[in-house]
Amino acid sequence: MTISLRTMAIDTFVGMLGDLSNVLGKGTEHAKAKNLNEAALVNARLAPDMYTLAQQVQVACDNAKNGTARIIGKEPPHHEDNEKTIDELKVRIAKTIDYLKGLPAAAFEGAAERKIVMDLQNGLELEMTGAQFLKDWALPHFYFHVVTAYDILRHKGVEIGKRDFMGHVGAYIRKRGK
Repeated sequence: MTISLRTMAIDTFVGMLGDLSNVLGKGTEHAKAKNLNEAALVNARLAPDMYTLAQQVQVACDNAKNGTARIIGKEPPHHEDNEKTIDELKVRIAKTIDYLKGLPAAAFEGAAERKIVMDLQNGLELEMTGAQFLKDWALPHFYFHVVTAYDILRHKGVEIGKRDFMGHVGAYIRKRGK
């Protein structure tokens, strides 16, 4: 079976972004149940030199939409980095999912071989094919920020586990023999 670049990008990003939205919702529930200021979660970070929860979610969304846009050779939509609540972060996730789901299959024709050149800091640049870019750059960066957002919530006492992190996989789980 051959898996298309579109399937790898869109299905991966959309599924994990949905799970991220769900764990953020559990963060809201946790804050209400513990009578905590939700802003303390949104502004929480694992270490002083790491991004806040809000920034982790913003960058995860950006990696999904910008990475996919690079692969198909298009400009992604721009989102302001001004979310201050979990609900606002969930709206950003929803906008990203809508963008990704709206990309036509035809946009991915030739994407695996498309040359991707990206400027990096200190006068460096990254050059890969679309397939290499998705596999070795876009997906790892995306997962890093999704995992870190999850870890911030766990660190702050939100009761979430691997099933929450990978909730979309539940669609594939069933009793043996069925």
